[in-house]
Formats: sequence, C-alpha cells, structure tokens
Amino acid sequence: MGKYFGTDGFRGHANENLRVEHAFQIGRYIGWYFGAREGKKAKVVIGKDTRRSSYMFEYAIVAGLTASGADAYLMHVTTTPCVSYVVRSEAFDCGVMISASHNPYNDNGIKLINGEGYKMDAEIEELVEKYIDGERGDLPLAVDDKIGRTVDYSKGRQRYIEYLVAVALESFGATALGMSSSGKQADLAGLKIGLDLANGSATAVAKSVFETLGANITVISDTPDGTNINTACGSTHLEKLKDLVKEKRLDVGFAYDGDADRCLCIDELGREVTGDEIMYMCGALMKERGELSGNKVVTTVMSNIGLYKALDELGIGYEKTSVGDKYVSENMQKNGYAIGGENSGHIIFSRHAVTGDGILTSIKIISVILARGKKVSEIAAGMKIYPQVLKNVRVTDKKLAMGDADVKAAIAAAEERLGGDGRVLVRESGTEPLVRVMAEAGTEEICAKEVESIIKVIKQKGYEA
Repeated sequence: MGKYFGTDGFRGHANENLRVEHAFQIGRYIGWYFGAREGKKAKVVIGKDTRRSSYMFEYAIVAGLTASGADAYLMHVTTTPCVSYVVRSEAFDCGVMISASHNPYNDNGIKLINGEGYKMDAEIEELVEKYIDGERGDLPLAVDDKIGRTVDYSKGRQRYIEYLVAVALESFGATALGMSSSGKQADLAGLKIGLDLANGSATAVAKSVFETLGANITVISDTPDGTNINTACGSTHLEKLKDLVKEKRLDVGFAYDGDADRCLCIDELGREVTGDEIMYMCGALMKERGELSGNKVVTTVMSNIGLYKALDELGIGYEKTSVGDKYVSENMQKNGYAIGGENSGHIIFSRHAVTGDGILTSIKIISVILARGKKVSEIAAGMKIYPQVLKNVRVTDKKLAMGDADVKAAIAAAEERLGGDGRVLVRESGTEPLVRVMAEAGTEEICAKEVESIIKVIKQKGYEA
C-alpha cells in the first residue's frame, strides 16, 4: 500500500486526513497524465455516493481535471460498479468514484478506476502521491479552448441500469421464469423482495432495476440526507432488514453498503446469508449450467471452513487469496475464473463485471431461487457454517511474533488437535500493530480454547504491547 492510497483508494476523515486540496490535486494529475501528457484531451467519468462531503470532493476533482485540460463526465450519485462498467464500455480514459463504502458519513474516499474498469494500477497511484507531496513539480495549466469541459452524464447511469436488467433476464432464463401455455414470459411479481439501500449509492439504481423486472419490492433506507449513509442500516447493520423480512413475510432481503459493491442476503426466516453462502449457492448453479470456468471459486483466507467442505462435496475446487477484494480480483483476472469474493458480501461475477457489484449479486441470488424452486434457507442449508472465534493481540513487533519458533509450534499444535474438523489462521494486520488469531471448529468453546492456547504463547514470549 502507498502513503495515501490503500487497497480501496485514498480514504480518510473528510477535510482532515483527506482534504479538499487532495481531491483537486488528484484531478490535476490524472487530467494531465491521461490527457495533456499524451497530447490529447482526457475523458474521465465520475460517480459519487450520498455523503455530504462527496459533493465537495466532486467539485474539487472536476476543477483539477478541467484545469489540466480534461473533460469531466458527471454521473452524480451512482454505484462503484456503475463507474467501472461505464469506463470500460464507453471508452473513458479512467474513472473516479467518491465513496468510503461502508464507513460512517464523515469519512470519504477517492477510488481511481483504470480504462478497463479495474482498480487503478499501483504505479499510477504512486505517481499521484508524489505529485501530492510536491515531488513531481508543477503541471501546465490549460488555457483558452484547451480548458476542459464538465458534462452531465446521467445517461451513463441509465445505461448501467439497462445492462443489469439485461443480465437479469439472461440469468433468469425462460425455464427459471416459467412459460405459460401461450408462451408469455412470467415476471417476478410472485417473489416478495426487501431492499435495504443503506441511504447510499443504491438509491439511484436498485429500485429502477427491480421495478423494471416487475419485482414486488419493499424498500427501506432510501432517503439519504448526506449524514445517514450506513447509519444503522445496510450490509453492516442488518437488524432492520431482518425485522422487515419477518414482519412483511418476504421471500428474501438484500442489503447493500454505501457504494453498493457489496450485498448480504436475509432469508425468509430473517437470518443472515453470508458472502460464503452466496458463493456456495451461486457456484453450485454455475457448475450445473457449465458457467464455472476452471471449476473453481476464488475465496480469501477468511472464508469459513464450511464453504470449503461444501465445495468439496460438490466437486468444486477453490483458490485462497490474501484478505481484500483486490487480491480476489487479481487471481480471477490471472486465471479466468468466473466467481470469487469475500464473506463480507463483495462478490465478483467476472462474466458480467470486473468488480464486486451488490445489485448484480442480488440478481444472481434470485436466479438461484428461481432455478431451484426452493426457499433461500433450504438452498443455503447445503453449507454448514462453522463457529469462529477471532481475537487481536496488540504486539511490539508483528514480524518477530509471527516468526517465533514457539509461536509457530503453538499454531501447529492447535492445527493438529483440530485435524480435519477445524482450522487455525494467524496473520498480521495490514494496517495496525496487531496479530489476528482465528480458529474455526465444531463449537465456539473449542475455537476459544485453541485461540487462547496461541495467544498465551505470544504473551509468554513477551510480544504483547
């Protein structure tokens, strides 16, 4: 990770460690880099979520872009996957998404997206950082007719909505939707769906998609005011959606995060369906339909052992990457895999998108419901979730603690005791002086016991801070 840009863009508390001048400088540099540097006028498309500061950062980025001679195309409030789709499908030089995802409203972030719709290359982010720190020197300002334009590009968001509808119709198929004796295709009116839009980006997209599909939807958290994004709602706070599903007797509920690149599901009983379970349900159907390229699902090391056992039973292989959708995406790109993601609900369906897309994930879950003709709880029951205990230990030196022979021996002993009925994962935090100790097993008591056996050695060896 760089000085400012992490695995998911430049994030910080608005106007503290992520300030308006940073946004202007980012606009200035990418406007020059993708445009004047190559003797052309760059085209950059911009989306934002509903945070109050998103408007401020949007205007600052636009000022930087146009001052460098680039044209800025504004889609206004939309989702991260929308920006990714429009960049790659409409030949933009790059894209910008202003969002801090699932964080509270007073945080924000600036994500740079390359011309293929993926997260910007680390080398270019490093160049931006050097410009912010004054190492690059000044850039030429555009003058006269070389100054860039600002273009209202709401139609880009509409094209993305139309794309999702088309993907849905293809995914559902005539068999799944059912055909009447007259051959007329049925709609989704018989399926009762709850949507928690997190008062965020999904408010500009999700309702239009599902209404176009004829779905019977009940919507909550769809009145953003600039400060209520992710507040007691969305994929990080599922209580309201669980209550809604049970109260209204809905068939399924979907909750998104602030920029709608994640989705978690609530079954008809009001219980959470995790990202691992979503990958299990969708992966199984994709295998049956011949859509599971490489016969593998890409996970991170934090996926539940129950997912791997369920995939083993289906004869589906899997890859394990480091924590972060960035690493899942890289693995999928390299190997051409069709589905991958994280337990948090960030799922990538590479045939249709190059980034996680919460609304697309909802569509794929609905296609499973229609194809199986069963309730969500029944479909997910094929995967058993193993209890998990995770504890963090603040340490003086992560590298020394992880490399200690006695700590390694304690980890190996715990793994041997668990055998094939559980697993242990000990890893460094990427951002804090922490060692994270996790165990999964048949009971929470067994998990806690094995976690404590490892933490005890870390403390005995004097690594605890």
